[in-house]
Amino acid sequence: MAATNQEYAQQKTTQRRIMRLPTVKSATGLGRTKIYDLMKEGRFPKARRIAGSHVVGWDSLEVEAWISEQLECQ
Repeated sequence: MAATNQEYAQQKTTQRRIMRLPTVKSATGLGRTKIYDLMKEGRFPKARRIAGSHVVGWDSLEVEAWISEQLECQ
């Protein structure tokens, strides 16, 4: 039985995963430079080092919470 769109959205928001930059850009609609500028200003979730010294990712729950906050502010 296929999940409805609402069920899929709930699963997506409750599943914690590591998001790499292309996924973060796609989810937020922001470019790389803007994401890193907002991180420096403390207005976007910080990237964390994963699986090595040069690999970074974002906590999906933090990014989704940031997106929700932006939508509520409008």
